[in-house]
Amino acid sequence: MKDTLGPMAQGSRTAEVMEAIRRRLATRALAPGERLPSIRRFAGVMGVSPSTVVEAYDRLAAEGVIRSRPGSGFYVVGVAPSLDLRAPGPQRDRAVDPFWVSRQSLDAGAEVLKPGCGWLPPDWMPQTALRRALRQLARAPDALLAEYGSSLGPPRLRRILARHCAEEGLEIGPDALLLTPSGSQSIDLVCRYLLRPGDTVLVDDPCYFNFQALLRVHKVRIVSVPFTASGPDLDLFAAALAEHRPRLYITNSALHNPTGGTLTAQTAHRLLVLAGAHDLTVIEDETFAALEPEPSPRLAVLDGLERVIRIGSFSKTLSAAARCGYVAGPPDLIAALTDLQVATNFGGPSPIAAEIVAAALSDGSYRKHVEGVRRRLSRARKEAAARLADLGITPWLMPRGGFYLWCHLPEGRDAADLSRAALRETVVLAPGNIFSPAQTAAGFMRFNVSQMPERAWQVLAHVLAEPPDRHG
Repeated sequence: MKDTLGPMAQGSRTAEVMEAIRRRLATRALAPGERLPSIRRFAGVMGVSPSTVVEAYDRLAAEGVIRSRPGSGFYVVGVAPSLDLRAPGPQRDRAVDPFWVSRQSLDAGAEVLKPGCGWLPPDWMPQTALRRALRQLARAPDALLAEYGSSLGPPRLRRILARHCAEEGLEIGPDALLLTPSGSQSIDLVCRYLLRPGDTVLVDDPCYFNFQALLRVHKVRIVSVPFTASGPDLDLFAAALAEHRPRLYITNSALHNPTGGTLTAQTAHRLLVLAGAHDLTVIEDETFAALEPEPSPRLAVLDGLERVIRIGSFSKTLSAAARCGYVAGPPDLIAALTDLQVATNFGGPSPIAAEIVAAALSDGSYRKHVEGVRRRLSRARKEAAARLADLGITPWLMPRGGFYLWCHLPEGRDAADLSRAALRETVVLAPGNIFSPAQTAAGFMRFNVSQMPERAWQVLAHVLAEPPDRHG
């Protein structure tokens, strides 16, 4: 085997040495418990440097294939580890509940299409800016790469967020902002602080399915109010406040998920008056706000963060992989949430993720990227609505922005049955009742217009063409 590797990069040489050892294990030339050749001897056999063999042995030891015995050498493990390390695929028999889309989409392989998921495809994201941020990160001080971050999160990113809030008319200082590992973690943190088991929380119907999943973890009672094109039905909202006395109301005021509706100024003002009269705290999730063509009324801006807590993240416009969220609220609340976050997570987001977000937001190309995404989504919504109409599917409304269409299915069609049928053809859909606490949306489906390649349309047409009783 000597000199068979030839000139190649160090990484390739290491991989070749590892493969040579694996071949010997597969052919039983090396048996369990047997000592491997010494580093110097095997380097001579393979025609590589001793450091290459050291790296190969270390990697195989990390994989559990071999084991190091200090002062003695490396030995083949007695029982080879399982090689069946495939990622879990979509669970086709899973109940159609608020976890349906999350689990099916997150566990999906590359072959699975996801018109039901809640994010943009990778080629819609600012990959150039993200890679530039990663290159900057490679030159960062050692402490950033190795140590815990500050309890509130990096001041640089909090200053950027404070400037963004000021542009909307919400004047706050960095001490009114807490960075968190994600938008969902932000809501969880507020719920941990404000709620106790048995409390009542008000949500829209339909609402983001993970609001329900998260609230169930906190063992609270969920009461829902029908959502209209201009916001929650305020008569029923007022009745729910009087009857159930909820501690909290959670909503999206900008580009409501799943409907795409927008809160009007009149509804926002009346909602805040009712919240004040009933001592109600509001969590306003503005995760989709950047995708609006023009800002709509914001509860946090109108209220000045007195009883409205703003949360958000950057997963929809920047990267779902660089997880970083935030909470904006009164400084005394932020101080309490900071202590709670230290107790439960020993700090906020990964300093590495926060630095990537800060660098990308500071990049002069970010605003242009978001504007381009808005234009692209506008075209995609119109095209998707036209193709859905050909299938007998009609949007509940045409949103001003964002990537969702909340749609009526043809009469008599059940969204859960269609979703199960589509999943058998490796397409993940988002059936209406996962968004409805009252389970009144069986005839609705949410479509992500950015995640609908041609095969998704073909599968959708196919499952709609089948008789309803075939989907059971």
